[in-house]
Amino acid sequence: MRKAIKAGRISKEPDGSIDPVKADAEWERNTNQAQQRTTAPANPPQRFAPISPSANQPKQGAPDYQTSRAIREAYAARLVKLDFEERSEQLISADEVRVSAFNMARRVRDRLFNIPHRLASVLASETEAAVIEERLELELRKALEELKG
Repeated sequence: MRKAIKAGRISKEPDGSIDPVKADAEWERNTNQAQQRTTAPANPPQRFAPISPSANQPKQGAPDYQTSRAIREAYAARLVKLDFEERSEQLISADEVRVSAFNMARRVRDRLFNIPHRLASVLASETEAAVIEERLELELRKALEELKG
């Protein structure tokens, strides 16, 4: 009402009140109909069949919309976290770990299987168990140290 009074579409009485009949007539006369919002029809045409009340209720065992949305958001958050951790190199793929572990195991196996070939002639001439043990331990350490670096 204040906007209409300020714009001059309706006027106040000398005592400051507004006569409803007079205000309605002034409103109709001073309002541009092209600028008015149209209201929706009382009964809009239905494009779809009305939904029965039982259709609004979730089926037994099926979560409602809010629960489904919460589940979806939780999984989306997990995926974002995984993506962040992978990009910040805090997380690596399981395939990379498998390949790396396989390659490391192969190198260990190869180094250990080479020890008998290297020591066979040296240990064949030894008769003391302590010397044989020391030589074996030295070769095992050497093979494992090569893998470390």
